[in-house]
Amino acid sequence: MNETTVGISDMSLYVPRWKIDLSDILRVRAEEDPSFERRLRRAIESTNQISIRFPAPWQDSVTLAAQAARPLLADEAVARGVRYLAVGTETSVDMSKPIAAYAQGALQRSGVPLPRTLSTFQVQHACAGGTIAMMSVAGMLQATGRPGESGLVVNSDIARYQTPSTAEITQGAGAVALRIERDPQLLELDTHTVGFASADEDDFFRPLASVTARVKGRYSVDCYNDALNAAFIDHADRRGVSPREALEAHDLFVVHVPFYRMAITGLTRLIERHLELDPAAAGEFMDAHHFSDGIEASRHVGNIYSGSAYMSLMFLLWNRYRAEGDAIVGKKVLIASYGSGNTMTVLSARVAEGAPRVLAGWDLQRVLDAATEAEFDRYARFVERETYSLDHGPVTDGEDVDPGLYFLKEVRDDGYRIYDYRAE
Repeated sequence: MNETTVGISDMSLYVPRWKIDLSDILRVRAEEDPSFERRLRRAIESTNQISIRFPAPWQDSVTLAAQAARPLLADEAVARGVRYLAVGTETSVDMSKPIAAYAQGALQRSGVPLPRTLSTFQVQHACAGGTIAMMSVAGMLQATGRPGESGLVVNSDIARYQTPSTAEITQGAGAVALRIERDPQLLELDTHTVGFASADEDDFFRPLASVTARVKGRYSVDCYNDALNAAFIDHADRRGVSPREALEAHDLFVVHVPFYRMAITGLTRLIERHLELDPAAAGEFMDAHHFSDGIEASRHVGNIYSGSAYMSLMFLLWNRYRAEGDAIVGKKVLIASYGSGNTMTVLSARVAEGAPRVLAGWDLQRVLDAATEAEFDRYARFVERETYSLDHGPVTDGEDVDPGLYFLKEVRDDGYRIYDYRAE
């Protein structure tokens, strides 16, 4: 193996336990405004979503990030070897201090021996921030990394939209952490053939001081598909092959998943265009490449913004390992990460030799099974919060924090945020 190979050695997913079924949202919204029922029902049917996860009042993007990162730092030598801690997000908690710095402190105070000699930073570009952070950390490790050093990249977000609206059903919350290393155990990244596409679009944005995003639904979908095609062509060009050859060279496919049906539509159009297939044949191609193995979980969790493509990647690899065992080694994965406003990154990866050992330790079904059904009143309190200040902690909110969880303990009068950990 080339000593400059860099990639992902392990991943960890955390989603809040509170879940609400979209049927419950539909029922209440229909009672509030019967004329809105048809539109909302049609939106649910067209997205094919089932439920969404949302955080407790004392959880935010920092606590989600620390929660996802902690399992990857259980080995003391690994924790002490972290050189970069980066967070990709579009739901920051501070206009200056990055989530990564807050998360570093929360992890250290909970006993994780992260060193002082590391770099923390945050990357923002809607849902693509985590991918840009991953490529940045991978490049720095590839250029200057020493034996035993690694980077930790966390995708952490809480998706919020105006309510009631048809976009309400595509909310979600969660975080995915990635440990980046040279000679990786899970996925080797091809950093030389990454395809890019960016443009200044107003399909999706969140003005300063606004807790909810502004989105132009159909236009945003068109921007997604256009950027996917442009970045994919750039990727093929950098490989020195045709778009057809680039598609046929990959065994597995991962795309950004704002909602279940959009991921299917986006990849279908790419396949139709470059393999010259009709919709039915494109669907057969996707089935043969097990695309649904990665995106099914999004129907139950919702859109977790910067982490959505990586949640899909985790479920895809986990499901294929359970089906194929060691035969998963060597599979080629095409990953497309999108951020509205807009940017797209398309990169290729290879499943590494150590992947079976890593995947054997995952239990993603436990993440889905850990959901707790929420009454609508609890969900209503979440969507009615006007800011991310969350200036009430677990004590004043009247809720206890389960052992093993990070939580926002206090927001001081000057606005500084203090986080804590409830020991198991």
